[in-house]
Amino acid sequence: MHRIIHVDVFAPRTGTGNPLAVVLDAAGLDDARMQAVAHWLNLAETTFVLPATQPEADYRVRIFTTQKEIAFAGHPSLGTAHALVDAGLRPKRAGVLVQECQAGLLPIRLRPELADNAYSVRVPSSKLVRFAEPGDALFKAVLPAAHWTALKPALVEGGRRWWLAELRDEAAVRGFVPDSYAIAALARETGSLGLCLFARRAAPHAGLVVRAFPLGVGIPEDPASGAANAAIAAFLHETGNLHGLGRRYAVSQGREIGRDAVLSLEIDAAGEVWVGGDCRTVIRGELDW
Repeated sequence: MHRIIHVDVFAPRTGTGNPLAVVLDAAGLDDARMQAVAHWLNLAETTFVLPATQPEADYRVRIFTTQKEIAFAGHPSLGTAHALVDAGLRPKRAGVLVQECQAGLLPIRLRPELADNAYSVRVPSSKLVRFAEPGDALFKAVLPAAHWTALKPALVEGGRRWWLAELRDEAAVRGFVPDSYAIAALARETGSLGLCLFARRAAPHAGLVVRAFPLGVGIPEDPASGAANAAIAAFLHETGNLHGLGRRYAVSQGREIGRDAVLSLEIDAAGEVWVGGDCRTVIRGELDW
């Protein structure tokens, strides 16, 4: 038997975020069993907690989609930290858990006094790979140039690759109708997860609205993606386009598929990106596999 916790991540209220299954005490499960469990649970990701192998780390985590193991993702990192705190783990250093994963050692800040930002993880650094061009046949099928802003869409690498595209306003993002076949083809040919759209929100709201379509891993739309939002923050910072947002802003994501997630993005003084949000335990139980 293995303890298992289901967590709602980036959720201001239960049921509004991105669900995650966290298998605690996963020693004894081999690679094939971990993948089988993740496939059977059929969530975007499932994590498996193991003893740390590095002295600085509080724990080690392996992250599986329904199809394969991945090095890093935002909502699994925050949800795993929350599950461990919920299960009684005390960090070696007050207020910070250090996660060991394939992407390295990543600090996760614990700030329960902050609404909508109780946990935040410093994400692996990302970089601009290339901009899209109006004549690019693959990208034209996904998002014709008539929909672009002055900031051209770009392919960004941050452990996982995303195509990022800014639209003119919130309504354009919320009303976007994706061509799933075109996005999947773009993802396949460029080794990316798919397309992520964003726009600045108009008053009285602030921050960004985001939609993510990771069809490269078979997910039609992600209700809340920490890694994609971190890539957007890094891209805006790198290209000098944080105007109107500042170095800390909020993101609305998932409303179009029945969720209402809230993510907090921060670019610190060193230029590192942190993504955060609230997490809520929904199920505690045992896994018999």
